[in-house]
Amino acid sequence: MPATETAVSTITSWIVERGLSGGSEVELLEGFCRRCRDAGIHLSNAMVIIDTLHPVYEGRAFKWRAQQSNENPVFEYGPSNEGEAAEKWQQSPFNYLLQSGESELRRRAGRDPVDFPMIELLRADGHTDNLIMVHRFEREGSVGEMDAVYSHWGSDHDDGFEDDHVDALRKLVPTLALATKCISLVRVAGTIAEVYLGRDPGQRVLAGNISRGVADWLHAVLWFSDLREFTELSERVTPSEVIAFLNEYADVVISAIHDAGGDVLKLTGDGILAIFAADDSARACEAALQAERSMRAKLAELIELRRQEGKATTAVYLGLHIGDVFYGNIGSRDRLDFTVIGPAVNEAARVAEMCRSARQPTLMTSAFMEAAGATERSRMVSVGRFALRGVERVQELFTLDQAGRAGTRH
Repeated sequence: MPATETAVSTITSWIVERGLSGGSEVELLEGFCRRCRDAGIHLSNAMVIIDTLHPVYEGRAFKWRAQQSNENPVFEYGPSNEGEAAEKWQQSPFNYLLQSGESELRRRAGRDPVDFPMIELLRADGHTDNLIMVHRFEREGSVGEMDAVYSHWGSDHDDGFEDDHVDALRKLVPTLALATKCISLVRVAGTIAEVYLGRDPGQRVLAGNISRGVADWLHAVLWFSDLREFTELSERVTPSEVIAFLNEYADVVISAIHDAGGDVLKLTGDGILAIFAADDSARACEAALQAERSMRAKLAELIELRRQEGKATTAVYLGLHIGDVFYGNIGSRDRLDFTVIGPAVNEAARVAEMCRSARQPTLMTSAFMEAAGATERSRMVSVGRFALRGVERVQELFTLDQAGRAGTRH
């Protein structure tokens, strides 16, 4: 059954509408394939691949099958330039198209050679016709490694695709590639904003909160942590070892904060600034202490592993405080930062500095202790009164009593 010009026009209009309205790449591909089949195109499976900009994944593949399958329709892949992944990529028809400069490759059972492992697997799976395509972006339209949309269109029909089916796909897939790129760029923007600004700040920026000076007063728990004797340690190891060292310790701290509902706002060398905000101050304190417990458990595992590998280890000093902060956009017209400022931020940093003098891994202010719930307060003990650098009044500081002794209460 021929795919008419009317059907191609109708599907094209639908793709444009979906690309503008958003949604997911999976929904886009599923709707596209279903409409192609309704138009008479003998489509049995499809895959669309696009690179992304993400600290872990190089890109994402979206799959569709005409027959119901338990296969996950989304596959996120890591670097394709090393190990087994590199070998598979180099042997793929997608890489062939990329290197040859061609934009299309078709392999039909009984008529064309089986010259790629991927085609061999598809033939074994019953596919009689396979159309591989690449739609490249110009350099100005690329984002990181996102420089093309790759796609595979398969048929298990006895005669494969009819010639007008292939012509229809040639007309339709470029528009689908553009819509896929549009949807993926929204995801990339969200990833970049959250990775570099933090989860809540990233969401606020993407929601349009980017005007300089627009900020809110926020009552929150402030977390400031850093690594013990990091400066001395960094002088004893190579720069590459320092980066690996920081990444492993940052993974431990940041994952603990995120798991407990906190937001990391700043990475300053070995220092981490985070906030825990909640309508109930006791809940915010509880979340911060939950993160502290999780961090200490993960830290013990990391230290043991690094010791077994003969690598340098250290400890994490943590200061916890609660107070009012200015939370929003601060900076120049050309360079803004979404962060928190105020005396309470400085106080949290100074409390962390006192951990070394007090010989305690975690210190909390009296304000934090008083805001915490009764159960958490029972685990706190006073370590004395201290003068904090840059803070006018002397502070009584508390730590966690690991033995479970009753703490000092006001």
